[in-house]
Amino acid sequence: MPVLVLWLILGYTWAVHGKVNKHKPWIETSYHGVITENMDTVLLDPPLVALDKDAPVPYAGEICAFKIYGQDTPFEAVVLNRTSGEGVLRARGPVDCESQKEYTFIIQAYDCGVGPSGVDWKKSHKAVVHIQVDDVNEFSPLFREPLYRSSVIEGKIYDSILQVEAWDQDCSPQYSQICNYEMVTAGTPFAIDRNGNIRNTERLTYEKQQSYRIMVSAFDCGQKRAKADVAVLIEVKPVCKPGWQGWNKRVDYEPGTGSRQLFPKMHLETCGGPLSGVKAIVQLQTNHIGKGCDRETYSEKSLQKLCGAASGSTDLLPAPSASTNWTASLVTDSSRDSDLIYRFDGRQAANVPDHVVPQNLTDQFTLATWMKHGPSPGLRAEKETLLCNSDKTEMNRHHYSLYVHNCRLVFLLRRDFSQLDTFRPAEFHWKLEQICDKEWHYYVINVEFPAVTLFVDGVSYEPYLVTDDWPIHSSQIDTQLTVGACWQGGEVSNPRFTQYFHGSLSGLTIRPGRIETQKVISCLQACKEGLDINSLESLAKDIKFHFNPAQSVLVVEGEDVDNINTAMTKVSYINSRQFPTSGLRRLHITTSVQCFGEDTCLTIPDIKAMVMVLQPSEPRITIAGSNRLVRPGSELQGAMGVAPFKELFITSTVMKGDGVSGPHRPGVMELMHNLDYCDVLVIGDELDLDRESLEIRHSALLGKHLDATNSTSGISIYGVDSMAHYEQALKQVRYRNWKPAALTERRFRITCSELNGRYTSNEFILELSVLHRSVLVEHVNHMVAQPQLMRPVHHPLMIHTLNSHTTGAAPPTATVIIVVCIAALVVIVVIGVYRIHSTQQNGSKEDEEDTKDPELDWDTSALNITINPMENVQESQMLGERVKVEEREEVDDEEQVGGAMSAESDNSDEEEESDEGRQEEATGRMQRGQHEWDKSSMTH
Repeated sequence: MPVLVLWLILGYTWAVHGKVNKHKPWIETSYHGVITENMDTVLLDPPLVALDKDAPVPYAGEICAFKIYGQDTPFEAVVLNRTSGEGVLRARGPVDCESQKEYTFIIQAYDCGVGPSGVDWKKSHKAVVHIQVDDVNEFSPLFREPLYRSSVIEGKIYDSILQVEAWDQDCSPQYSQICNYEMVTAGTPFAIDRNGNIRNTERLTYEKQQSYRIMVSAFDCGQKRAKADVAVLIEVKPVCKPGWQGWNKRVDYEPGTGSRQLFPKMHLETCGGPLSGVKAIVQLQTNHIGKGCDRETYSEKSLQKLCGAASGSTDLLPAPSASTNWTASLVTDSSRDSDLIYRFDGRQAANVPDHVVPQNLTDQFTLATWMKHGPSPGLRAEKETLLCNSDKTEMNRHHYSLYVHNCRLVFLLRRDFSQLDTFRPAEFHWKLEQICDKEWHYYVINVEFPAVTLFVDGVSYEPYLVTDDWPIHSSQIDTQLTVGACWQGGEVSNPRFTQYFHGSLSGLTIRPGRIETQKVISCLQACKEGLDINSLESLAKDIKFHFNPAQSVLVVEGEDVDNINTAMTKVSYINSRQFPTSGLRRLHITTSVQCFGEDTCLTIPDIKAMVMVLQPSEPRITIAGSNRLVRPGSELQGAMGVAPFKELFITSTVMKGDGVSGPHRPGVMELMHNLDYCDVLVIGDELDLDRESLEIRHSALLGKHLDATNSTSGISIYGVDSMAHYEQALKQVRYRNWKPAALTERRFRITCSELNGRYTSNEFILELSVLHRSVLVEHVNHMVAQPQLMRPVHHPLMIHTLNSHTTGAAPPTATVIIVVCIAALVVIVVIGVYRIHSTQQNGSKEDEEDTKDPELDWDTSALNITINPMENVQESQMLGERVKVEEREEVDDEEQVGGAMSAESDNSDEEEESDEGRQEEATGRMQRGQHEWDKSSMTH
């Protein structure tokens, strides 16, 4: 009987689980809903109801859940009645129409399965739900401008003076559109339409009232008023006068901001007259800035290298220094932002030293200079000589010269009689306005005899007149090259200068053997500031414009006034220098207007404005690193010497105002820019070339725009290049002293410059101290210890006498110990010779590695050599004498070679000398560790 009951229960369970929940729930295939923003209930069409054919069976015919599938869907479905399957959609949080107007997701219905646990539940098919968010008029209209301005001409009725515009943040067309504007200020002669256009309702008079201030409000289509009214300023102007309007007299330019629009709101008022054409000329006047405009103020050599000019030029007007002292007496114009400019007033001139004068002028050479010159005073102008090569004594022949005469530039070139005895071209004349316009111009004369070409500001000119002459007869008379006048050395009682120059010169150079290319010439005279036009592609097709080569003059032409106005608003000023010259640049605009059938119909007044280039943030160039370096004298003697500036680094910072910290708490910002020279100078006595040198390898400058010159005062590295390249080059500077015995220290000073000294770094001082042999102390060591690491030794160990007054024979036991010690020393020497051979084989590889520090030689601090306390002092003296004899023999062998030693032998000497010093230091340490002998026990 119990078994039958059990089978009945199992059969019933199978029937319930297998037969009851036979059907899946059913819902609609799609739903459309609407929810008002900031509400939580969704109105669905059709309503959310799920049906199940298993009803009314409990659980299987009931609906337990609705599940939503969709990424970031802010809705949930809730079952309201499990039996009827009715549900509702709700928002989990506030819904914002302005963020998202519509939502689409998937929903499914689930029945309750076969029991309370939800086992064997079934799900319906997937239905698509589209929900639209209804807008609420929660935002008020806002005006796009905080203030509106316009102007009217008295006596005219305008359909529209200006248009105000408001907008609304609501998402629906009903609430986001502006349906009406209203004039808030009452009693004004103005009206506004529903589009925001303001017009005058009566003719205005300038004498009655010059300006009006009215308040305007706006309403959206839900009749919500603007949050704040806007002010409209309308100026009344007298009867129309043609001219440019809407321009500012001063425009500030902040360095590093690229192109800056000069007249963003400029327009030409023509008073309604029909025009057939407008021509506007914009002039940027920069003649008071440097050499005619803002150019790079690097040194002439640096500029030539930067522009890719051929090497070998001679600067005849360098900065005064100890080696270039012939320009010290000339007057310089120091107010030109580091431009090196010499001013000649008819009383200054300079003789160029003979060792500076190029002696190999051939049929090809280039002569270049910057010149600023005005008309000569007087009716009959005298010759004004820029450069002259004449006889130094006895005669007054001019071999070649460059001079100005009656606003004509003349180049004289007399060939030698020995070259060709025929009538040849000798004088080349050019007549140009630039010669006497009191402006800076860059003149380059390329000589390819008999052809001579003049370039002025990059534009070539052929001579208008060439005169021939006989060659000069050869003689033994020396010549004198002068700048600023011509030397009259013969046929006069007192040699003197004559034909003085009146004007300014800069960068006067001669390059023999080659002529300069036009590309390089254009680079050398390139202006870094000028006029520009933004968005050329947006200009109308009828607009024509062109610049002069320096981009200081812009001509704009067109037929339509509106197109001209658009073009003028795009005229900009640009300065590509990282640190431009601050100050005023004047602007001058002249305009001519043509009417139909007439030459000119309107007179447009000229415009005079200015660009104020603000002061750039000055960089602070800092050189830092270890200020003290200690090296043994042996390392200074090596072929590579020491690199004292291995730990040096260069940074540059500027002070920048920070909006967070406020104007009174400026922040520091690191700035990357170029340098143009770094000088490494010795402090104290100049270098003694018989015993020491300070130099940099040519390989350290490869791949960089750098050159270097050295003298007894130090090294100068120059060229326009990055701070990183200068830092790398300075780390490769090496100091060597092959006789350091008398040297205790050497001090060096490093300074770097940007823009030819406009910005200079701090003076970095480094002191190099030299370690010499240790002072010996009469001590012995009773503890004999085995060294941890045996280092290579290149010389026999120098054992000095502990007590020079001690004589006599050592005890027999001591003699045995001495023999053992000498045998150990012989083993050490053999090992050292073997290590020398291995080191020398790798010597050439070490020389090639610039990054390897030669100071990182093996350290002998671990070389502990001990001497038995019973060692015979007399044997030590004999061993030291033998070593000295071997050293003298090595010196004699070196003298026979004649002093010519390869890099490999230099390395060997360096290693030998450094090892000798290390051995002596080890001996000193050994002796300082010994106890004093008991002299009473010694045998005399």
